[in-house]
Amino acid sequence: MTRHFADRLVEAVKSKASPACVGFDPVYDRLPPDLRKSDASLREQAAAILTYGKRLLDVVAPLVSVVKINIAFFEAFRGAGIDAYFELIAAARAAGLIVIGDIKRGDVGHSSAAYAAAQLADGDGPAPDAVTISSYFGIDGVQPFLDIANRQNKGVFALVHTSNPSAGQVQHLHLDNGAEVADSIGRLVNDWAHAEGMIGLCGRSCVGAVVAPGDVDRARRLRQVMPDSTFLVPGFGAQGRGVEQVAACFNADGSGAIVNASRSVIFAYEDERLMEQAGGRWEDAVALACKEFIGALRSING
Repeated sequence: MTRHFADRLVEAVKSKASPACVGFDPVYDRLPPDLRKSDASLREQAAAILTYGKRLLDVVAPLVSVVKINIAFFEAFRGAGIDAYFELIAAARAAGLIVIGDIKRGDVGHSSAAYAAAQLADGDGPAPDAVTISSYFGIDGVQPFLDIANRQNKGVFALVHTSNPSAGQVQHLHLDNGAEVADSIGRLVNDWAHAEGMIGLCGRSCVGAVVAPGDVDRARRLRQVMPDSTFLVPGFGAQGRGVEQVAACFNADGSGAIVNASRSVIFAYEDERLMEQAGGRWEDAVALACKEFIGALRSING
């Protein structure tokens, strides 16, 4: 039987001695020239995205333990894109990686139950090991995901503080008790994280939190609010977050978070410096960018 998600995640991070996660956000128009053509159909574009994704897996699988695959960039190609998404998940899991499906789903209870069954539950083929979900519908929108996580030893990462520029319009609002909305959501996530069956042998929960560290003090406060949840930290690299900011999402011993970089790694071949070092080979440029990303994080958990 598959072991508890939190235990598997902790072990996977230790196996590569790095909290790095590579995000797969493929954009057809940015693929290497040998993988795209001007008149490709949606089905052909989906096939190219899948080929690209598998070649990326070959590059990053020896270097990192976790990948995050964003379904939005596959849904753009409709049915063929959804098929490509799940085929890439199967390939990533077969490569021994922890796979996070970046789906950000959430709705009223019966709709969330359908989303959870479609996106998190293993069926005819493998689904992700964990998914991102919206916290902002409350427990009835979250419970179906928690139920599947509990039954199938999966995980969830609940949105608490996001990386988009206007997030503060909602998440930084102050409540009557003086706390920010994000603080209140964090307390809810902490409650969910400690429900029956959610804590693994490692002492961490299968209920994690998406926390973008735009403000170091806020990130530290949320770390205290959710002590046993692993943080999925977006925004490193292309979105401008650096080591000092993401470090606030970790525990004092350098554990408790995984840091995602997407565009700065997977489109590294657009960087002239890296392509020159790679001798013009785009996969080698991606490998160099991934190694630089891992190196940048070494001061946090090293």
